[in-house]
Amino acid sequence: MTETAFRRMNDLPSTHLLGGGTAMCAGCGGLQAIQEVYDVLGKNTVFVNAAGCMTLLSIYPFTPFRGSWLYTAMASAPAGAQGVRDALDILVEKGRIPPEENVQVVVLTGDGAAYGMGVSATSGAIDRNLDFLYICYDNEGYGNTGQQYSEATPHAARTATSSGPRGYPGYKKDLFSIWAAHRPAYVATVIGAEPLDLARKIETAARVRGPRLILALAPCPTGWDFEPRDTIEIGRLAVRTGVWPLKECVDGQVVHTKVRRPRLPVEEYLKRQGRFEHLFAPERKPEILDEIQARVDAYWQRVE
Repeated sequence: MTETAFRRMNDLPSTHLLGGGTAMCAGCGGLQAIQEVYDVLGKNTVFVNAAGCMTLLSIYPFTPFRGSWLYTAMASAPAGAQGVRDALDILVEKGRIPPEENVQVVVLTGDGAAYGMGVSATSGAIDRNLDFLYICYDNEGYGNTGQQYSEATPHAARTATSSGPRGYPGYKKDLFSIWAAHRPAYVATVIGAEPLDLARKIETAARVRGPRLILALAPCPTGWDFEPRDTIEIGRLAVRTGVWPLKECVDGQVVHTKVRRPRLPVEEYLKRQGRFEHLFAPERKPEILDEIQARVDAYWQRVE
């Protein structure tokens, strides 16, 4: 990105994050989290957006933020971030922009890119110690194209491509651990329904340099089949049942930042979503429900 192009992008008027003609679904948990993230980061940012739900935020030539926006193919966002970061570093080194005008480079992806086709490019960027913040809004499927299953889809959930009586046969990939194994600067899970925890983690991520991941569970009324007004409650239940652990990794040490004791049964979370309705009706499937509960319990037994 040239200096002129960069300044032109920043001079363009922008739409409000939740308005300006954007075509987002009502109750989007991903948008909720991103708005909270942006409240902390502010306009001194360049968002490198991989193809996905949040691509609908940008209406050319405008962006949904007061900073800048670069659109990339689904697997290419970390490579795009590398180019932007390198260009900014060169401009600062040559004195063409002052250090105080340097900006945060933020990759924005869904789980399809983060857990799947973008993993290789992301791993390479971490290995190069790229100074970037990677934000994944995880709605546990390819939400922008009809909620097909992704590597982030939980076991037994129904999707457009796993619609049988037992739902998705696979298991959700552990992206947090994949990132942590690279020993990056910072890794954290968040959810919009816990804004104080989210804000503290974004502030922490903004203070450090190097590769940083913010992994946000994004309750999706359209893909998960619940009423938009229930987004916050679904998010809280994900934490209170232990399905979505809130944690961070610094210098290889993992700390859980919000631990609920006693935890609610996982059923309290599952039964609120139409994608799990087949586990309860027309007849209850106790073997699947027990397996899901056992996997959550086993996780907490390992870490507590």
